Amino acid sequence: MLFWHGIPLGVDFRGGTLVYVKFSHTPDDNAIRAALERVGLPRARIQRLGVPANNEVLIDLDVRETSEKALDQGKVQIINALETNAPAGKQDLNNASSLTIANYLLERDPLHAGTDASQRYAAQARAMVDYRDKTKGGVLSSLDELKNVADPAAVAALRDQFFLSDFGVYQVEIVGPQVGKQLQSQAKWAVVYSLAGMLVYLGFRFEWIYGVAAVVTVFHDTLITVGAFSLANKEISLTVIAAILTLIGYSNNDTIVIFDRIRENLKLMRREKLSEVVNRSINQTLSRTILTAGLTFLTVLALYVFGGEVLHGFSFALVIGILIGTYSSIAIAAPILVAYQDWRSGRGKRPPVMVAAGKSKPAMSKERGLASGR
Repeated sequence: MLFWHGIPLGVDFRGGTLVYVKFSHTPDDNAIRAALERVGLPRARIQRLGVPANNEVLIDLDVRETSEKALDQGKVQIINALETNAPAGKQDLNNASSLTIANYLLERDPLHAGTDASQRYAAQARAMVDYRDKTKGGVLSSLDELKNVADPAAVAALRDQFFLSDFGVYQVEIVGPQVGKQLQSQAKWAVVYSLAGMLVYLGFRFEWIYGVAAVVTVFHDTLITVGAFSLANKEISLTVIAAILTLIGYSNNDTIVIFDRIRENLKLMRREKLSEVVNRSINQTLSRTILTAGLTFLTVLALYVFGGEVLHGFSFALVIGILIGTYSSIAIAAPILVAYQDWRSGRGKRPPVMVAAGKSKPAMSKERGLASGR
């Protein structure tokens, strides 16, 4: 993360403008990038959307203004960059609004509508735009396609002023810098609170060293998962944060299963070393860990492969996190307990012994009662 891509934050956290573009053919990322650089957008990010057959591209611009003007600016910048062979004096019908089309038809008046011309041409324009966006996916390949949804005379009038490009901008979104910083802060605190809650619960349920071991383990899992996003140069969005929080709970559950078995074996194997107790406890829960983690991994792997672009970041975090979380519960969490005991023994202190809550004190009082009776 430090020497590669850093932490690649998504637009949810850093702010920016997202422009969704659909092409009539397979888009060329290099050609799009070169066109954007020609109009002064060298830092734009290009990402494919959905299945390749959709021919959709998401262009991320470093424009963080939140006004209506900024929305139009982002759209106009992309249109100007991609319209390389636009006829002089003509407008692009694939990127024209219904208002633009209606005003042009009203000016030309090809239907000789009379007093209700404004309403009739507005209806004609809406029908054309709805057909373009809802039926054709935002891109028309021929003006003749509109003859089935609008008056042929109105369609013929468009030929003088409009042309058809090979793309259409169908959506523009903006996340302001203030919103991005707020979401970034909330995401960090969500992770911190979950780790703190885990520490308190395990410290109360077991002992504080168990809580520390679990928190260190989960922090390791989170760090490795974020590092995988950095190595793959995948952006971290709100859905990824949701996946990381899911991993924290999943990894912690696996760790608690091992801790609980250690606690049970400590009561049964009082004369054994803690390292032997931990080793036997891991072996006893290993089959359960492998089966549970394996089935979960296959599920999220299928989600990653077939889930589509929207769930790609979420499922990628789960794929990496489940692998790392399973390994860390065995190879990091439990050994921390042994290392802590060795450290206390080296300092001449008695290591803590885990027993079942609420059972040690009654047993002690019973022994004292027997001793007093004798």
